[in-house]
Amino acid sequence: MTKLCLDVDVLTDDFFEDTRLLGITATIKNYRFCWHINNSLNYRFRLNPEIEVHLMRKDRSYYFSVYEHTVCNSYITHYIYQNYHDGEYLLPEFKHMDFLWLIKNDSANVNLCTELIANIRRLNGVLLIAELTNEKIRNKNHLIF
Repeated sequence: MTKLCLDVDVLTDDFFEDTRLLGITATIKNYRFCWHINNSLNYRFRLNPEIEVHLMRKDRSYYFSVYEHTVCNSYITHYIYQNYHDGEYLLPEFKHMDFLWLIKNDSANVNLCTELIANIRRLNGVLLIAELTNEKIRNKNHLIF
């Protein structure tokens, strides 16, 4: 009998190919943050319970909300992850970030990302926004759904 083994590193590398990740610190709740993004920047983020991240830590379950927006006539999809829930972090290495904004299938469009950062920075309640490099993320597998 042959055993097949899933190579998680290859899966992770495939998921993060052509992505950008932004870390955001804000003083508002996740649903209010997405409401501001939708109304101010003309996005259509919606809560997607099918891709909600579930982690088990210390014999407890933690659920991290994920909001999704797909750009029309494009392969680009945006995801906003809630980084904190009930005393635990989705990415503990970024405890100071409240939200993680993942842009998937963006072929290194630097101008779009720079403009997006500037627009988010102007929103009420946003204290900090920074682009996070893949090398700094230790728990990449937590972002994969």
